[in-house]
Amino acid sequence: MNPDLKTVKARNDYKLDLVFENGETGVFDCAPLLDFGVFRELKDRNYFEQVFVTFGTVAWPNGQDICPDTLYLTATGKEKQLMVAEEQEGYGK
Repeated sequence: MNPDLKTVKARNDYKLDLVFENGETGVFDCAPLLDFGVFRELKDRNYFEQVFVTFGTVAWPNGQDICPDTLYLTATGKEKQLMVAEEQEGYGK
């Protein structure tokens, strides 16, 4: 199980600075989400900056949220590490 998010800070470039409960930090880039469904509303910088932590992940006032596992694996670089480990063990063949 991945650690919950502890704090979040919005940056001007649609990225989030994250600190997890285990002390790890990372940056999550929201830019690729901005053209999809409910995430389009995040293009408004004032709204984007209203991000907050709830139930161990990030959310915005109108209900947008991001899977906490996605945040942790992507922001800390563990997603790439996991993919490399799986390739080395022969997964995905």
